[in-house]
Amino acid sequence: MTVTAPAAGGVPAHPASTPSLPAAKAAGTVRLLLDGEDDRAVHRTAYQWADAARGKITADPTPNTTSPAYLALDVLRAMGRTGFSREGAERMSTDPAWRAVTCWSLAGGVHEVIVLRAHRFTVERLRRLAAWRTETGIRLTLVAHAPDPADIRRLMEHLAAARLTDVVHVRGTAAILDAIGPAVADRRSGPPPHDHAHPLPAVPRASVAAFRAQVWRRQNGADLARTDGQYRAGYTAACTWLARTLPPKPPPVGGAEDAAAPAEPAPFGLRETEALRLFLARLTVSSPSPEHTVARVRGAQAGLLTRSVLLNVPDDLTRRAGPGITTVPLTPRTVHTITTHLPNPLRAAAIAALLFTGTATPLLSMTQIAGVDENATHITIDRDARINIGAPPTPRHLYAIPHRARPLLRAALEFRRRTPRTAAAHGLFANCFGTTPRLEALIADAGLAVPALNHPHTDDDWHTAARGWHLHTPTLPAPDVLPRLDRVRS
Repeated sequence: MTVTAPAAGGVPAHPASTPSLPAAKAAGTVRLLLDGEDDRAVHRTAYQWADAARGKITADPTPNTTSPAYLALDVLRAMGRTGFSREGAERMSTDPAWRAVTCWSLAGGVHEVIVLRAHRFTVERLRRLAAWRTETGIRLTLVAHAPDPADIRRLMEHLAAARLTDVVHVRGTAAILDAIGPAVADRRSGPPPHDHAHPLPAVPRASVAAFRAQVWRRQNGADLARTDGQYRAGYTAACTWLARTLPPKPPPVGGAEDAAAPAEPAPFGLRETEALRLFLARLTVSSPSPEHTVARVRGAQAGLLTRSVLLNVPDDLTRRAGPGITTVPLTPRTVHTITTHLPNPLRAAAIAALLFTGTATPLLSMTQIAGVDENATHITIDRDARINIGAPPTPRHLYAIPHRARPLLRAALEFRRRTPRTAAAHGLFANCFGTTPRLEALIADAGLAVPALNHPHTDDDWHTAARGWHLHTPTLPAPDVLPRLDRVRS
């Protein structure tokens, strides 16, 4: 596994504006397929056409009910979000269910929808579909299996009452099948396969000065190469981040005598410390094990030393919580599990945040809506400002959001924005953790192990305990002249 250099840029001094989902395109006309013969081929073709991964879904409403909430759940089921059907799972009422439909449609790129059994729809159900279409720009197709002309007349009246007037009618089985389109040939079913990461053996607890030497003495050739790969990835990422983010160290001030005398190390300022925390979180958020994290951090320490920057981290990282220690990599399979089991965007984002921050729930519950940056790349939690009101500002807690988790956070933010009486200072994960039964219900619904919940959390997360100093020393050789461990050993 490799680590890419974190993105350039520091940490904004103030929370950025709330990120939003892609703007909806203008909705096209509604297609009404009048299947007067109630042909089974129409059902079969509509199902074969659908592919949620490509943004095309077919919703088959639950019979014998006219509830708008049930219709929203049927649409969520068509998207693959079926967790509400589990016994004891959270139940969503009408408005939250339709907000979830809208947010997941925007986050997942749903752009074409076929809804069956439209001849039985009430005006309220059609109004919900019309609002969904307006807010997302989906291409809506209604299929009416109505052999009785009275059912067709009633449907037309309901469409007019719901202000769905731009309707194109298609009649006849052959024309309907042609309007639906061909079946998807390469549709994938089931969850993605498990990801595999080569495990690392126990790494030494030595400091950065002795880490590489002890790894060389204790590990065999294959383990040595993997550990060295993580070490060098952290080294390169640190050099790149420092060059892009932090300004060069200031020259000595004063005369020749002052320049000759060694200057005291200059500690990082407030914003530099926050930028350092975010860099360390980005470096380790995808780490598959604490051993990978330790190797990456030791490499980052070595890389910063070559640029006259000293990075101090806790002596034993594995005794702390935080990114790379109590986190779970958000692989495609993990994200599939979250989105399938948790149809509520807030709860899906909450469990994802527990997995990629690795922090305690009391701290994570302080996340404000405005605490997510504009591009949903990191979370900022200003804990001390809420606890010590009026005290001087201190570095905030920052956590990197992995790429695969960003749609979940955007959907949750959009869900909050559409909730009545919501402000940017309100909690993003309000009512997601709370009491022990509520948290236990969330974990049970997700069906995933959360290492952060089993960690003692006796201290702050390891990356928030990291400190940096500017050293007034000559710059060391560039990273490309450092020998590879395998070459040294040979």
